Amino acid sequence: MGSQTVVADVADELARRVAAGEYRPGELMPSVRQVAEEFSMNRATAQLTLGRLESYGFVEARRGKGFTIRDVREAGGIDVYRHLFRFSVPMPEVAVEMFHDIVEVERGIVMDALLAYTGCRDRLDPAELKATVDELESLARQDEPDHHRILALEVGLVRRLLSVLGSSMQRAVLNSVGEMVLEVPLAVQAYFAGAADLHVLVWRALLAVWDSGSEPSEAQLALFEDLFGMYHDKVVTRFEELLLGPAEQNAPRAATA
Repeated sequence: MGSQTVVADVADELARRVAAGEYRPGELMPSVRQVAEEFSMNRATAQLTLGRLESYGFVEARRGKGFTIRDVREAGGIDVYRHLFRFSVPMPEVAVEMFHDIVEVERGIVMDALLAYTGCRDRLDPAELKATVDELESLARQDEPDHHRILALEVGLVRRLLSVLGSSMQRAVLNSVGEMVLEVPLAVQAYFAGAADLHVLVWRALLAVWDSGSEPSEAQLALFEDLFGMYHDKVVTRFEELLLGPAEQNAPRAATA
């Protein structure tokens, strides 16, 4: 195992402990010597490991004191949140809560982008859009669809719509949200609570609206928003099922009924 792999693995373990609350905000992290001893590494590698943890945003170096644990949930930015979500997966209750927030942000950005693009004068090349949706359909029809690739393509489609709309801040947030989801396999799987074909059908319907040049009626918009909301509710529920299992997921509700 290479030194870089060791550094990454140990930094991830230390980050998991921070995420789990085993190390509390404001406390000092174990010293370079302590990390070296616990993980059987030399001090130079231990220093690199703590430096990597600092790059995650989980600790900050204090001259003469070592590394202090940050309150990552309270003060962390979106990159810290991304790492925190990944390390929270072994803690189902925390991970489900975080995933719910991630989905809410993603849903709002995507919904706004799709509706704004419908009324936008500027347009992407229709052939380019169709080619991407054709690729989505080809992937969805495989015996074992590559969900990661499908979701990455969909994020890319929305990213291009946001570029046309000039929504650079929303695009930056979408990129970060996409990274959060795509690097957690269970999160990717949750986005396919229904068949992959359903994703393609939605994009085909949107292409038809955009090609028509006429905006959808208020009733059509309301229906789309309702369906979009229902889909995302199923995504969150599916993620909870994947982490907890149906029995555990329903147990709290049954106990309080």
